[in-house]
Amino acid sequence: MVIVTLQRQKCIGCNYCVEMAPHQFQMSKKDGKTVLLNTTEKKGFYTLKSNDYAILEACENASKACPVNIISVKIN
Repeated sequence: MVIVTLQRQKCIGCNYCVEMAPHQFQMSKKDGKTVLLNTTEKKGFYTLKSNDYAILEACENASKACPVNIISVKIN
């Protein structure tokens, strides 16, 4: 299982994650911060759990590109 976590409140709105993984991330028109799609939220952390390993490379690239290091990707 691929687990992607986002600390959304620390997002600076640079859009790199959307460029790297457009099927998992999009920018909010409301506040200009990123949204990790299909997530559950707990204490400011948004988590996507997926059995689709095809998203792994794109999400890892998004994590590496993030200048504020608020995206983590793990395999469980």
